[in-house]
Amino acid sequence: MKQSLSEKELKFISKLELKQKYFFIRDDIRDTFTSDNEMNVYLYRLKKKGRIIKLNQTKYFLLPIKAVGSKWSEHPFIIIDEMMNGKDYCIVGKAAAHYWKLIDQIPFEYEVFTPKKHGTTTIFNARLRFRKKRTKNFPKTTKRMIENHEFVIATKKESKQWI
Repeated sequence: MKQSLSEKELKFISKLELKQKYFFIRDDIRDTFTSDNEMNVYLYRLKKKGRIIKLNQTKYFLLPIKAVGSKWSEHPFIIIDEMMNGKDYCIVGKAAAHYWKLIDQIPFEYEVFTPKKHGTTTIFNARLRFRKKRTKNFPKTTKRMIENHEFVIATKKESKQWI
């Protein structure tokens, strides 16, 4: 069953779309609502309708209007970077080895070292496994760009251990 968008939902979705701001925080849409409670209600409704995805405690991802049938895909490295707010993480494992073209196999899951969280989550059919490690125990890292978005990944030399 397809649910339509209300006028207020459409107002802040179109505002974000015009700015091409698909990753957003609550402060980006606060001026559209009269109170935080009203904003919570609309965010909850949009999550239920499948129009937004909650990435972490403060950040959301807006599915673009051009997404046919609410089906969309974003590069997993970008999702990981946005979930971790761009700091205190390192992409490792088969995903890092595949990025550096050390293996041809497309990774089944994306392994991430972080001191903040642990567990497994699935977003856009990408399985993300967060492993808790101290920052001093991370492998050597480098910052790279993909689709004009910066992310942190283990160096090519360090990634050889996952072949």
